Amino acid sequence: MKKVITAIIVTMLLAIPAVALNTGVPRQSGDGLAQGARTLEVSFNYQRQQGPGSNQYAVWIENEKGEVVKTLFVTSFTTKGRVRGNEQPMRGYIKRPACVPTWVKAAKANDLTDQQLDAVTGATPQASGTQTFTWDFTDQQGKAVQKGTYKVFVEATLFNASTITYSGTFSTQTKAGNVALTSQLTEPDEKHKDMLTDVKATLQ
Repeated sequence: MKKVITAIIVTMLLAIPAVALNTGVPRQSGDGLAQGARTLEVSFNYQRQQGPGSNQYAVWIENEKGEVVKTLFVTSFTTKGRVRGNEQPMRGYIKRPACVPTWVKAAKANDLTDQQLDAVTGATPQASGTQTFTWDFTDQQGKAVQKGTYKVFVEATLFNASTITYSGTFSTQTKAGNVALTSQLTEPDEKHKDMLTDVKATLQ
């Protein structure tokens, strides 16, 4: 009889750690339910426009102070311009001030070296299609940013002075999901309005 009682007591004691572990606190798993998102994906449908004065866009992230944390992409003409014949090299946003002016001002492009601009510049797509960019919560130097609130921007020069800017605020601690975006258009342009459509920002 004593042996039976002893066995029951031992069994109960062994069960205590298992019960203690069940505290009701969600585990830090990779399902996104107990932790914030790890990346922000920005995408849109790009329709290449005919002629000069269009097809320029930029994608970037700002912190709560309105400082550019990282430029994910800016089209090459904006930063490098285009040299023809005996022309002197000139940055595109200087030659055409309508080239993504919001990004130029926010990024303080005039203070950046050619090398710094090269690091965020990409060729303007020659064909229409979906463009996708991913922010991994790092700054321009590749260092992880502090947890907090940030704002994503997508700006496009539709044609000359007609630009449209999409923006949305989010937190790095927010769970996976879509970021609500608003848009601001400087001047209507029916002919080039479809240059950028279906703009999305998604925390993943």
